[in-house]
Amino acid sequence: MTTLLKHSAKYALSGRLARLGVHSRHGGLQCLQPCLLPHQRSASTGSKILVEMDNSTGIAVVTMKSPPVNSLSLDFLTEFSISLEKLELDRGCRGVILTSALPKIFSAGLDIMEMCGKSPEHCGEFWKAVQEMWLRLYGSSMITIAAINGSSPAGGCLMALACDYRIMAENPKYSIGLNETQLGIVAPFWFKDTLVNTVGNRVAELSLQLGLLYSAPDALRTGLVDLLVPEDKVLSTASQTMTQWLAIPGENAIGSNL
Repeated sequence: MTTLLKHSAKYALSGRLARLGVHSRHGGLQCLQPCLLPHQRSASTGSKILVEMDNSTGIAVVTMKSPPVNSLSLDFLTEFSISLEKLELDRGCRGVILTSALPKIFSAGLDIMEMCGKSPEHCGEFWKAVQEMWLRLYGSSMITIAAINGSSPAGGCLMALACDYRIMAENPKYSIGLNETQLGIVAPFWFKDTLVNTVGNRVAELSLQLGLLYSAPDALRTGLVDLLVPEDKVLSTASQTMTQWLAIPGENAIGSNL
């Protein structure tokens, strides 16, 4: 029932957008094993994204690896969306764990330089790429889990919110939130609605108006993340959690209407 409600919220929100870019596909889901034999792995890598697939279970680990802070530049967003599209169209892929290869940071969010002094055409292309990233992740028919192993402000928080479940390192120095207001940016309605669907109206209202960043403990308290674990256990816990999600009867029949 919880999963059905989450997907219903996704459908309602996506219906407000004029352009839809995610295709649904269905298939059986299996559990993820944290340790893979060489013959069970396949990997593809670009300059900013690494995709590692467990061929025995159909679970992919998508790792952001764009130093210094995994900023969401136009190039990054394009590569990310292409990687996710390939997984979505691969009937063998059942679920995705999203994480970072960089220490102390999940993603620092939108690359401000993509909007500073750029032409209206470039800014339009950039925001189209941001929306495409969100559409593909939030509207995915795969189970998606964010393994948040560092700070995740602004657009990085949006990426985490677009996943079905969020596991964060219990490091009080790490923070997460939609703090665009602090940068003089008004968050689009689909940023807002994604946050509202997760934490409720009042918490979302305060968070967006004040541009709040939450420490890991406060993020758990407000419902921004679902679980805190030791930093060295984030990825393995995400793997175990994926097993629980994929064990739910009928999970593979929900899919996406996008």
